Amino acid sequence: MERILLRPLATPDYDAGLRRHMIGIYRVMALGLLVTAAVAFGVASSPALTAAIFGTPLKWVAMLAPLAFVMLFSFRIERMTTASARLAFHGFAALMGVSMASIFLVFTATSIAQMFLVAATMFAGVSLWGYTTGRDLSRWSTFLMMGLIGVVATSLINIFVGSSAIQTLVSLAGVAVFTGLTAWDTQRAKSEYLAYAGSEQAEKLQVMSALSLYLNLINLFQLLLNLGGDREN
Repeated sequence: MERILLRPLATPDYDAGLRRHMIGIYRVMALGLLVTAAVAFGVASSPALTAAIFGTPLKWVAMLAPLAFVMLFSFRIERMTTASARLAFHGFAALMGVSMASIFLVFTATSIAQMFLVAATMFAGVSLWGYTTGRDLSRWSTFLMMGLIGVVATSLINIFVGSSAIQTLVSLAGVAVFTGLTAWDTQRAKSEYLAYAGSEQAEKLQVMSALSLYLNLINLFQLLLNLGGDREN
């Protein structure tokens, strides 16, 4: 049988604090998405920049730097202040924007907008479910993390292989993995508030939760775009 989460006794102060915590997470995440979109559009709108980045070996830096940044950020956040963590997150969002500028060179603007709307709708629905469900989603964690490692590793290998069949399989698997991660990360953010409410650690965890959810939505969007986006002629 599935385990049911033990809920704390609801009080007005707890409920109000939890709402502020979750709204803060989504606010940080939304600002990061805006930074990414602005940088991606700015780079894609400049032929000189796109040629300098994606027409040279710098494209590998643009593609792989976000992954390295996330790993470094995860290791160093304990030593950061909350302000530094927020600044690092938005710096990462800008770096991700440089990397994602390439989608404007491959896909039509209409399909980019459509697929982002689909991804955002899926994300919102799954995140809401993760927030409201009483089931303990941590039991999925091992499966989801193994799936994430598999998707990332196979994607990196396929950069050099260039197989469309592998890309389709990775995209389908990735949609399932990041959908599950969205629900789990939302529930985990809620649980962290209970454990660290009122401390500076809670504020830094708010940034980490925003980063996790941001990455889930970005990856879900890119995978859906690969599956159903219309490519430029």
